[in-house]
Amino acid sequence: MAFAAISIALAALPIANAASLTSRATCSTTVESCSSAASSSSVSSCCVNKPGGQFLQTQFWDTDPVTGPSNSWTIHGLWPDNCDGTYDESCDSSRAYTDITTILQNNGKSSLVTYMQQYWQSNSESTEAFWEHEWSTHGTCVSTLDPDCYSSYKTGQEAADFFQVVVDLFQTLDTYSALSAAGITPSSSKTYTSAQIQAALLKVTGKAAVILCSNSELYQVYYGFFANGPLQNGDFVASTIVGDSSNCPSSGIKYLPKSGSSSPTTTTKTTTKTTTSPTSTATGSFSGSGYLNAYYNGNADGCLISAGTWYTTGTCATYTATASGSGFTLSSSKGTCGVVSGALTCGSGVSATVFTAVSGKLAYNGASTFYASVVPTGSTQATVYTSSKTYSVTFQWQSV
Repeated sequence: MAFAAISIALAALPIANAASLTSRATCSTTVESCSSAASSSSVSSCCVNKPGGQFLQTQFWDTDPVTGPSNSWTIHGLWPDNCDGTYDESCDSSRAYTDITTILQNNGKSSLVTYMQQYWQSNSESTEAFWEHEWSTHGTCVSTLDPDCYSSYKTGQEAADFFQVVVDLFQTLDTYSALSAAGITPSSSKTYTSAQIQAALLKVTGKAAVILCSNSELYQVYYGFFANGPLQNGDFVASTIVGDSSNCPSSGIKYLPKSGSSSPTTTTKTTTKTTTSPTSTATGSFSGSGYLNAYYNGNADGCLISAGTWYTTGTCATYTATASGSGFTLSSSKGTCGVVSGALTCGSGVSATVFTAVSGKLAYNGASTFYASVVPTGSTQATVYTSSKTYSVTFQWQSV
């Protein structure tokens, strides 16, 4: 991706394969999402995304393990948040498709699959599982992609449209080049300020990006947009993000290199990377009774309480870790603990999840980073998620 692509007019962003986008209902006017016109009952949800209308294009910089080329960020997803920053997820279980690769190939998008295999990867699960998650969790909540919006509908074609639009948008948002142009390059020794990074990324769309760090390491960027008309048009207008904020420290931010990754030498991106998981020590120190202490931004910050939520001002719950298969299960006074709809939950009737330990930290599917939409303070508790949210947190075992 050339840095020059950053300066394109996002309000008229071209869709590389517009001719291949499937037939859909005709809209008489073009309406911008989150505008007053969009809220009118006379405007169909097939013609503008609603109630969600704030789109977040999210990107990863994965270094452990590495994903993607050494000179490019990678795709996390495109999330249709509501205009006030709240959001819906998993809006249509009947369209939670599996085998995204076949869906794309059946819609004439084999070259798109090749690109996604390099630039849309997970550092903790297979590419297929990651794509399925992004589609079912976020794609199904885009109102203009509802099957009823197509004049001639074939199962899965709206998912093919979704992935095409996400990739086309990502290709205009060259985070690596924007940072590099400002002298911000991956380094094992240099650190940068939040102001430096934000100033560099402001030039990508003209609007402030959200930057996220874990242990002072830059690892994720959000860009905000409204959409003119149906998402399938790929007509985006850069916007200020509502509902999410940066969590990086003001200084001392590390932008680590992707050690062992390679840079592509041509514009034809055909290399398929194999995702590897961190080495797991199975049960590690997790056995018997103990607390699960939370670490946020590298500092101890509360713990898990009995329902499996993150809390900072109360008494830590005592968990029981019991060896199971290649890892262990957890339970609290509330009952068995498991991952339910992407969230850590403990209670009666919950099916046990087998966890592992990675470098002494609690891990799910090989990944030791968990997420929350808020950082708990006072009486506020935070639900702990296994997929990316605004804040990242890890949990370490303390035997009691």
